[in-house]
Amino acid sequence: MSEKNNTENNPCSRKKGAMLAYGVIQLSTSVVSALSLAAIALGFCSMKQEAKVFAECVEEIREGGKSAANAVRFCNGG
Repeated sequence: MSEKNNTENNPCSRKKGAMLAYGVIQLSTSVVSALSLAAIALGFCSMKQEAKVFAECVEEIREGGKSAANAVRFCNGG
């Protein structure tokens, strides 16, 4: 009788291990996704700051009497 119980528990324990592995993989992919989204959000913040600096540069050059095209070219480094 105890041999019969051991054979019946064996497939169940395999399923438990598979489900545990699946859960760990699912959790780790969620963590990686969250970290990726945070990195993208921080990238947008720096882009917003660069755009602000660029706009200020263009305005400053335009106040000096140059055209908008010349101001943009100057602020782009050209």
